[in-house]
Amino acid sequence: MTTENTSLIKLEGVTKVFLTDEVETHALSGIHMEIFKGEFVSIAGPSGCGKSTLLSILGLLDTPSDGTYYLNSRPVHGLTLPERARIRNREIGFIFQSFNLIGDLTVYENVELPLTYRGMPAAERKQRVTEALEKVGMGHRAKHLPSQLSGGQQQRVAVARALAGSPAVLLADEPTGNLDSKNGDAVMELLHNLHKTGSTIVMVTHDARFARHSERTIHVFDGRVVEEQVESDPTH
Repeated sequence: MTTENTSLIKLEGVTKVFLTDEVETHALSGIHMEIFKGEFVSIAGPSGCGKSTLLSILGLLDTPSDGTYYLNSRPVHGLTLPERARIRNREIGFIFQSFNLIGDLTVYENVELPLTYRGMPAAERKQRVTEALEKVGMGHRAKHLPSQLSGGQQQRVAVARALAGSPAVLLADEPTGNLDSKNGDAVMELLHNLHKTGSTIVMVTHDARFARHSERTIHVFDGRVVEEQVESDPTH
């Protein structure tokens, strides 16, 4: 998938400092990064290097201590909490390591819930949920509860939930972390196929094998970008 050379995400000098018991922990130190529409980018590095903190900032779940973050050319640091929540709901799709499905809701209801928060009409919700579940191969499980699904199937439902809102970007935090290798490969193949159809994906991973599915890998170490690697032929 070739990019449109249109900047979707841009970080300039982003720093994140956590203060606990008068101790400063520098989780991120002067991050500069740009991600273009249509890209599949991995953020890789060892545990504790700042990958998940970075993803939380990209997803507007956290704010930088310093620096500027532009999403679709708009600075987001001055947004109110309701504005941030609205952008998260409409423009960002999250895929978590632990799936984060609601146990007493069906597969269909889990995928529908974020659209309900938008106040979307029922007919449009139904169309979007049905299309998203079909796209991940889970349409036949729409009435099942998460407890009736395997881990790999739960993650597919989580991907459908992220897709249903037609987000500008999918943020995946170790999406294969709780899966065996076979299901992990299947989820990566799913993300790869979504990217081929135009999705912009940013994935945090500590597994070099999965990072190779992306077009570009940003290596983070001790809160800094230490290397960028372009894959000449991303894994298919």
